[in-house]
Amino acid sequence: MPQHDRAKRIRPAATLALVRDGETGLEVLLLQRTWQAAFLPGYHVFPGGAVDAGDADLRALVEGRDDAEISQVLSLDEGGVDYMIAALRECLEEAGVLLARDAEGALPTGRHPVLAEGREALRRERTSFGALCEHHGLRLPLDRLAHLGRWVTPPGPPRRFDTHFFVALAPPGQCVVPDGSEIIDHAWVSVAHALQAHRRGEMALSYPTLRTLRLIGDFPTAESLLRHGHANPPTPRPGRPWPAQRQGEACQVEPDAPAYAEVRRLDPDRYATASAEIVPGRAVTLAPGVIRVTAPNPGAMTGPGTNSYLLGDGREHLVIDPGPEDPGHLERLLTLAGGHISRVLVTHTHIDHSPGAAWLKARTGARLVGLPPPAGAGQDAAFVPDYRPRHGERIATPAGTLKVLHTPGHASNHLCYLLESQRLLFSGDQVMQGSTVVINPPDGDMAAYITALSALGEEAFDTIAPGHGFLIGEAHGAIDFLITHRLAREHKVRLALSRHGPVSLETLTRLAYDDVPEAKQGLATRSALAHLLKLEAEERAMQSENGWASGEALSSLVH
Repeated sequence: MPQHDRAKRIRPAATLALVRDGETGLEVLLLQRTWQAAFLPGYHVFPGGAVDAGDADLRALVEGRDDAEISQVLSLDEGGVDYMIAALRECLEEAGVLLARDAEGALPTGRHPVLAEGREALRRERTSFGALCEHHGLRLPLDRLAHLGRWVTPPGPPRRFDTHFFVALAPPGQCVVPDGSEIIDHAWVSVAHALQAHRRGEMALSYPTLRTLRLIGDFPTAESLLRHGHANPPTPRPGRPWPAQRQGEACQVEPDAPAYAEVRRLDPDRYATASAEIVPGRAVTLAPGVIRVTAPNPGAMTGPGTNSYLLGDGREHLVIDPGPEDPGHLERLLTLAGGHISRVLVTHTHIDHSPGAAWLKARTGARLVGLPPPAGAGQDAAFVPDYRPRHGERIATPAGTLKVLHTPGHASNHLCYLLESQRLLFSGDQVMQGSTVVINPPDGDMAAYITALSALGEEAFDTIAPGHGFLIGEAHGAIDFLITHRLAREHKVRLALSRHGPVSLETLTRLAYDDVPEAKQGLATRSALAHLLKLEAEERAMQSENGWASGEALSSLVH
């Protein structure tokens, strides 16, 4: 897409996180969107919305900071002040809270007309935000807002936003009053409570909200958070292409391209030495003592092929996920290891990940490490581990210590391995690049998968080496996105049950996966079943001879 067309589709937007010190620590305001919303129905969000053309008209009413200063913080040439004005306007419209000062420097409190009649007139478009502030003699103190970050909606959705996130101390003496149309409820919560509720499926949070909450949660008080925000403006989101190589020619990798995080990590000085393509058999050094070699088994389920990782120091080597029993691929691993492989670790025993283990053991005597295969099609029934690692156990390797993490869900015997010194997670199929993971019952378990993802989010790593595809940067963001995606899909399943149940599995899949191409509806049916079994265990769905229907717990879902 031409640059000018892409820019037209991305709208500037602003969000304001209001915080306060509660009895048990720092609290943040979250607003619940109506279930009828076309975008993020039922989600809990910060007040915010798109920047309006009229927001620039209020620049004469701001104080504390000017546009040049704010724009520099936001990495803009100009117009940064308009984002802050939009954040304040949206906060008044949606939550009935306004950060403004009168001629004496006081903030509105109680039943101040601007918070009641003025806010209603603004919502009904009987007045403008600027006219409202002028009428009540109010000015906008932008020095009360600190910048927390920026999020640009990735390509794909029909509506994309370039959103700047701000934080401010909630004005005392003002009560939050949802507008009753876009916003139906609100909550003052600690970050820990919000994250726990999200993991339990009780509070839907989008990835940008999760990312901001995690940042806020690092601070014990509102004062410490605001002090940090004012003193340490966030690093701008990578926005420029990165030089790399593709098919022997120089190229530029766009920030949203799959290879972007990898070429940045491998070539931080921009010498165009990293490759923007995955070639089977090519050895790619990812970190000291860590080499990736991709097997020649590309496909709809394996992407460019299964990644095998060789960890070694020139004398001792081990392999993570040898892939299928492909002699050419396995010989390549042996050659790179100088013929010496002492251990073969597998993340799980699906047939694209572990069958090469027995071949390597026969050639080298390597010990096999992993969990036995469960019953079912698609499993490598011949895999017999010599050692079964425990969750939390640490394994010494030539490249550093690996922490073993049991992550069931995609497969009941799935393991991830965390190379702690490099903050690099070998994720197998727990996290895949460019697609969501198939959860196929009975061995696939949606509840276990979401729980395992949440537990991974507590581990210390910043890069993911997946079973298929390039390195994944912003690792915890990727995990938050997967959890959010699964819970959003679960909401569509529950909504379909409540509106159409009892309904067959096939019909429910067409309703809840209406955005999935027809060719992938078969896989979608398996994921839909996984969601239904999770909801059934939670007594939020039930199955009868007439099909699937909602449980009693869904009575409050549809308003």
